[in-house]
Amino acid sequence: MRRYAARTTIRATPERVWSILTDLERWPTWNTTITSVEGKLALGEKVTVRVKLAPGQAFPVKVTALDPPQTMVWRGGMPLGCLFKGERTYRIAPKAGDEAGDEAGDRVEFSMEEVFDGLLSGLITRAIPDLQPTFDEFAACLKAEAESK
Repeated sequence: MRRYAARTTIRATPERVWSILTDLERWPTWNTTITSVEGKLALGEKVTVRVKLAPGQAFPVKVTALDPPQTMVWRGGMPLGCLFKGERTYRIAPKAGDEAGDEAGDRVEFSMEEVFDGLLSGLITRAIPDLQPTFDEFAACLKAEAESK
């Protein structure tokens, strides 16, 4: 099993961060790690992501959980998920307004985690580059976009 995660505090409401995170069509305008995202963001629907780290490759995933404005989960991998699967979870959690000028609800903790698992995960993950820098960049881009207005 391999795991990547990123976390950041964003000065914005959960609703603002959620609206940016779930507007897939706009991802390439604010997210420097993504070239395109296609598909419908709805439970059980397929989304296809193309990333700068792997030009020419498409990563189809299925939306397996959608709980606005808190959680979104995507799952992809090989047929028969027991062989290899990746599950990415996006979370938005309100933080108490504990800094000067902050009110409750004006800050959130955003986290993103991906876990690769399955019988072939050890073999397949050796061929996957280190995704940690792109996870950190994704979180930083989302923070910058949410705090820009």
